[in-house]
Parts: sequence; structure tokens; C-alpha cells
Amino acid sequence: MKRRPSILIAAAKWWHLSARLAVALGGQGCAVSALCPHAHPLTKVKGLETVHSYSALDSLSSLARAIEEIRPEIVIPCDDGVVAQLHALHGKVPRMRALIERSLGQPGAFAIVASRYRLLRTASELGIATADTRCLLVSDDIVRWHAEMGPSCAIKVDGESGGNGVRMCSSLQQAQNAWRELSAPPSLATTAKRLIIDRDPLAIWRYQNVGSPQITAQRIIRGYPANCMVACQAGEVISLISVAVLATDGPTGAAMVVRRIREERMALAVKWLTKQLQLSGFFGLDFIIDDQTGIPVLIEMNPRATQLGHLEFTDQASLAAAFVAAQRGEAIPQPVSPISIDTVALFPQALKAGASPHRTISHLDVPWSEADLHEELRCDPWPQRRWLARLYHTLRPIKQAQIVEYEPFGPISRETRRSVKLGNIAAQLASKLSS
Repeated sequence: MKRRPSILIAAAKWWHLSARLAVALGGQGCAVSALCPHAHPLTKVKGLETVHSYSALDSLSSLARAIEEIRPEIVIPCDDGVVAQLHALHGKVPRMRALIERSLGQPGAFAIVASRYRLLRTASELGIATADTRCLLVSDDIVRWHAEMGPSCAIKVDGESGGNGVRMCSSLQQAQNAWRELSAPPSLATTAKRLIIDRDPLAIWRYQNVGSPQITAQRIIRGYPANCMVACQAGEVISLISVAVLATDGPTGAAMVVRRIREERMALAVKWLTKQLQLSGFFGLDFIIDDQTGIPVLIEMNPRATQLGHLEFTDQASLAAAFVAAQRGEAIPQPVSPISIDTVALFPQALKAGASPHRTISHLDVPWSEADLHEELRCDPWPQRRWLARLYHTLRPIKQAQIVEYEPFGPISRETRRSVKLGNIAAQLASKLSS
């Protein structure tokens, strides 16, 4: 009987990626436990060993208690806030250091992966193409940037994710306004909104512990986005998957439809950074493929799991499967239920794409085997369904991002469209018959 690695998945944001990764790891025979807020998608996953609740009043202690009680071999953070808390625990609790280093890598890299500017500078020194990026300490730095680089730039703040900390600017005035907005520390009002309306269990911890945020200006690269997710251990790449992004939820939002690619320069960037920083666990890199040169230009790193970890193709097992095999000292297994094509509509966000040509020719990545999770992901996140949030958003509506579509490889053939449609129908029928 194969050994069952014990894994703790920790998630504070209401993203579905943690639940999809938990399903994939459980399918590989792991003993998977979860730390998450009440009613999080993780709570809908079948077969979890235990589920611990993130306490909003003392979230760092919640993480420490879950680690003490579960005693996992690996902790997998699924958002940037959890990464920051693991870094904090590494400094405060010596007995947890070995676990955290086994999960994330060597502590010398913690400050680098937490800083967009330092990460890109490190990458540039390794010979990786990176977007021009500069720290903005004072408002005059923006004036100097615009004098040298022109009127357009992206103003970004460290510590945010999902596009929340990015402002696309086309003038000096816009950039200065963005700098003032993003450089302000969280106010009590903002913290209260995140805690009560968004149900963010890290809201109080961030208010008490996060100092002045680092703001950067980054040159906008004209092209289409691409990204990769990596499984690694002690500075060595176990497996990776690279995708071109075909549709996003807004210009800075999450990917909705992706197409797997094999891009050697992205793979080399992954290898070099993993080795240089001695990383472990999962992380992601975001690129823009330059329209003029075709070169993938690195724009940032996600120092935690992203939404590609459960995908498996006919010639590649999932990153979850590869990672578990490495923990057991085994070879990467063959795929079990692979996707037969390279274009994938990520569920549930791809449902927003409607009749988009990308959506209609993609494998719709639905968790058919997890009925409760499937139903949960079809709904708005639980915080948005609560009456207080509905009232709040009646007064202050959520801004609906416009879907952005890309076509990096030309139109799709009629035969491919027909094949994908039949494949999606067959998957739905097979799921219904098995249930």
C-alpha cells in the first residue's frame, strides 16, 4: 500500500483553486486537510481528513494551531496572504521552520518572493527577460518615470492578488492618483469592510502587521498574457505547465480560457529561478508574450499555488500527481483522466464568457465527480450571498469587468470545434451515468 503524504491546504481568499487542488491531491492518495473560512469551497470537497476554520480575530494563531494539530508533511498556501503568514510563523516559531522550509523553500528567498521589484531584479540578473520596473517611494518618482518611459504604465502594490492591486494608467495624473490610493495603509473602514462584507479572515492581521506597502511602476508590454505553474522541491523543478491566456476577466483579472503551450524560454526562467531561490512547493510566473519580438517577458511571480495544478493532459500528469510522486520518491505517473485537447475553459469563471468563440471550442473543466463542489462553484461566493453583502453592494455595486479576449495562434478549425463539443457532451454523459 502506498504511503499517504499528509498535506494541509491553507486558503483565506474565496478562490476555487484550493478546492480543485485538494480534489487532485486526494485522488493521488494524500491525506488532505484544510484551513479556510466558514463555507469556503474547500468545505465542499469530499474525503478531507479535517477542516479547520480560519479565525478572523486571530488568524495567525489559527494557522499555527492547524499545523500543530494536523502535523502535516507539507503546507500548501493558496493565496498571497497565507504565504505572508507562513513567513511570519517561520520567524516566530522555531519548531515550525523545518516544515515551512520544506513547503516553501529556503528562508533567504522569502523577502525576494514577497517583493515584485526584488524578484524581477533577481530574474533579470539571471538573464531572464523582464518588464522595466521601478520602485515608487515618493510621488516625484512617478514624474521621473513618465519623463523617461512615457505616459503609460501599470502601478502595482505588493501583497495583493487577482488584479486587485494593479492600476493601468495612461497619463501622469492617473499614475499619481493610483500611487496615492495604493500607498495608503489599510484604514479602519477598509479593514471593517474586508472583515464584515468580504469575510476576509486576514483583514485584522493585515491591518496590524502590514507596514508601508511597496509600490512599483511597470512598463506595459504590448502582447498577450501567458503563465505557468510549477511543482518543485529543494530548488529542482518536478513538473510545470505553461499556458497562453485566451480570455481574462478584465484586463488585469484571472484567466478564464487558456491554451497549453510549450515555450522553452518560459521553462528556462522557471528552472533558473527555482534553482537560484531554492524554492519548494508550488508557484506561478506571469509573462507577456511581446507582440513584436515573440519573447516571453516576465512581469511577476505568484509565490503560491495557482489554478492549473489539477489539469492533466494525454501526455502529462497533473502537477498534483507529479508533486505527490516526488514526496514518495516515485516516478511521475501516467495521466488517469486526461484532457484530450490543449484549450481549457476554467470552471466556473469561464461561464461568464458565454458564447465567446474561445469558450465554445474549449474543454469545459467542470469537477463532475464532486457534485457538492460543482453546485457551490456555480453560485456567487458565499460572502456575496449574505444579506448584509447584498445590501452593501446594492448601495455600492460590484464593478463588472469587461472580458478581454486574445487570439495568439489564429483561428480554430471547424473539425477542432466539433471534436471539442462532442468531447464536452461525452464527459457530461459519462458523469451522469457514473452517478
